[in-house]
Amino acid sequence: MRLLMVLLISVGLAAAINEGAYLFQKEKYDRPAQTIRLIIPPGTAQRVAAGEQPPELPQKMVFVAGDVLEVVNQDNVEHQLGTIWVPAGASGRLTLDGPNRYSYSCSFSTSRFLGLEVRNPTTWGTRLSALAITVPPLATFLFIYSLAAFPLKPKSRAPSQDRV
Repeated sequence: MRLLMVLLISVGLAAAINEGAYLFQKEKYDRPAQTIRLIIPPGTAQRVAAGEQPPELPQKMVFVAGDVLEVVNQDNVEHQLGTIWVPAGASGRLTLDGPNRYSYSCSFSTSRFLGLEVRNPTTWGTRLSALAITVPPLATFLFIYSLAAFPLKPKSRAPSQDRV
């Protein structure tokens, strides 16, 4: 009975601590995969040729594994991002499969390269696996502590009768 109580307390305590830490440290990248649109505005090719960085281009691009980067070219010149060639007035898609840091050649950036960071998504599965990792050691610790704080009472024995 004691072990069951300790196990229930451990699950509740670990869930509260894990979810509290997750909510406290949560970032906008802790989400399921989705389609992200990157718009190349008109006049971007002229800005890049003049050495100006287009203001619409984010400096830090962080994605989740499984995201699809859709590059929409509103410029009057074709552009390229890695293997994606995007004609003027068209769009191209890049699926970001696994977590990694990528550096793509990029015609709409003054540096001619665009860095992308792809992270693993935080899902219910990853949160439950964290709970599965946390509960056993916590339950063990609490069970041992409960034995020290509240020792088991020895069972009373019936008086033995000695035979003569």
